[in-house]
Order: sequence, then C-alpha cells, then structure tokens
Amino acid sequence: MIKKITLGIIGLLIAIQFIPQEKNLSDDQLFDISKKYEIPADVQVILKNACNDCHTNKSTYPWYSNIEPVGFWLNHHINDGKKHLNFSTFLKKSIAVQNHKLEEVVEQVEEKEMPMHSYTYLGLHGDANLTDQQREVLVNWAKSQMAMLKATYPADSLKMKPRPKS
Repeated sequence: MIKKITLGIIGLLIAIQFIPQEKNLSDDQLFDISKKYEIPADVQVILKNACNDCHTNKSTYPWYSNIEPVGFWLNHHINDGKKHLNFSTFLKKSIAVQNHKLEEVVEQVEEKEMPMHSYTYLGLHGDANLTDQQREVLVNWAKSQMAMLKATYPADSLKMKPRPKS
C-alpha cells in the first residue's frame, strides 16, 4: 500500500512538471514609476535587487522556478506582490494612491517587513537582504518623492478617499 502511495506521489510530481506556467516577463514601461519619479542610481540598484522581482511586471526567475510545485508557489507570490504594489503600472494609479503606496514603502521597509524573509531565506537572494544603510536610502527616497507630491499637488488630492460602505 505504501509503495502504491509513494509511486502515485512520484507520478504526480512528474506530471505537474509539464503544466506550463505563465512567466512575469512583460517589458512594457509606459506606466513605470521611473517615467515620472526621479530614481537615483543607488535606489535603482536597491529596487532591482530587493523589490522588482515581486513588484514589477518583469521578474528574474531563479533556476529552481522551473521545478514544480515551487514554480506555482513563486508565481502566486509574485502575483500577490504585484497586487499590493506594482512599479510597472504605478502611474496608472491616482496621485492619492501613488502617495499612499510610497507611504507603504516607507512603513514596510522601516519595519523590515520588506523584502520578505521568505525571499532572502537561506541566502537565495543575498542582494535583497538590505543593510540598515540601504533601508535608510530607500526610505529617504520614498519620503522625498512624497514631499515632491506634496509640493506639486493640492493636499486633498493626496488623501485616499474612504471606500463606500456596502
């Protein structure tokens, strides 16, 4: 009985290797954050190493992403990350949402909630494991962009409108 279960599990693991996964590889830059916001070179490096794989439409996939069920998990993780913040479509959002997302960047990076521990676990993405200095650079950049928005737009346009109660 155990032999049949083991063979069934092995067969299932082999079979799922042939289920195609849609990769996150779009190169569309039309609404990319860099089209409106100044991103200094040091911030670009931090974003590329620690943020862009899950928060843009162009991920760099590690070798193990081709092994299922790891690939399924990674794609789910990437899609969830883009749902919360997508630098590739940042300019599609209202100014209030852009400002709010920058606030969230500050909060998440200061609280060391981003990048996620699961992303840097076991040294898999060593470049994404931010130092305190890199965190400070990223936070200061986000705050400077928020200050630019505050200086450019009326205060009420930077506030999120409450969602209607259902």
